[in-house]
Amino acid sequence: MHWRKIWGAVLALGAGLSITLSAQAMPIVHQRAGALVSGRTRLLNDYRVKMWHQPRHYKHARHLHGRNTIRGTQGVRVTFKTAYLLPSPGYHHQAWGNPQSMATVGRYIYVVYCPTNWHNRGRLVRFDQKWLKAHHVTARQLQKVYTKKAAHSAREKAIRSAIKVGPIFITGHGQSLAYNWRDHHLYMWCDRESKPRVPTNQYGYINRISTHTLRPNHQIRFRLRNRRMAVPGGHVLTFDRSGRAYFWTRPSAKRVNLYQGTIGLHHVRFRLTHQVLRHAPGSRVQSIAYNPHNRRLYLVSDDSIASLPIHSLRGRGHLSAKSVRWTGFSPRREFEALNFTTSGRATLMTNHDPEILKSTHTSW
Repeated sequence: MHWRKIWGAVLALGAGLSITLSAQAMPIVHQRAGALVSGRTRLLNDYRVKMWHQPRHYKHARHLHGRNTIRGTQGVRVTFKTAYLLPSPGYHHQAWGNPQSMATVGRYIYVVYCPTNWHNRGRLVRFDQKWLKAHHVTARQLQKVYTKKAAHSAREKAIRSAIKVGPIFITGHGQSLAYNWRDHHLYMWCDRESKPRVPTNQYGYINRISTHTLRPNHQIRFRLRNRRMAVPGGHVLTFDRSGRAYFWTRPSAKRVNLYQGTIGLHHVRFRLTHQVLRHAPGSRVQSIAYNPHNRRLYLVSDDSIASLPIHSLRGRGHLSAKSVRWTGFSPRREFEALNFTTSGRATLMTNHDPEILKSTHTSW
């Protein structure tokens, strides 16, 4: 082990932490102190938000091999149009029909795939948008890049060079891939589950993932607890431009708890913000996103997205009902992830069948 890692381990032990190494020599930090701060909260009637329940059956894309449009039909209007149809089947004919989360960073899109029969394992796949655009790759060409027929096409073989497939690792549900704008790493909750949204224990595990190797290079284990209050880890994750982390949960059938915190190499700390939203956007916590253009957080559920200004969460908070916006969509698709560019352009990933869509404007 490098002497700097040894010295860091000594300092960490003095601070009440323990550090081990995985089989692949990845540092795993065990944080003993509780990682949650909680205090008084106030219930905010975000009356503009309508809670949409998960449909009994999700609908597939209208055009399975062509471009689709998803429009906001209620609340603040926004329109998304297909940019990419994701590969189906995937690498080595793997089941990539159910991607779980996404992060857009510059020229790259990172997608987490966790096939159901892999049981808490998955991998990261990186798509080079710049290369795909420069070579005029169509949505359909990307979709069929790993089919048997494509194996005999020089064009499809070339497209594969724009796709980097990462190694398999423990991902848990895989719903929380997020890019930290401050330290330029990817992070993800990697909590094992006995079934969807049912963690096997009360610990939270966050992996830092290299954007180059597409594998975890650091993990921290902790408990989100404070006296009688405990949260069994987050399900979604995002960062603002200052490196502050956020996630949201549904402590009851309709309400929303918002959390803000920091994630470091040796310490994780979150606080329950003082605002509790009366109306969740939906029955499924699917994603959370930060828009650096308008500095708003977006809470994503299926066909339903609420947003709020991030500055209103500071301190004791001064979020008002009028500042919470909402958009309802009509296609009954499964929304898996939402990201924003620095200019405010939104990127949406949906399932059934998997595709990535981009917003037509930045004023959402």
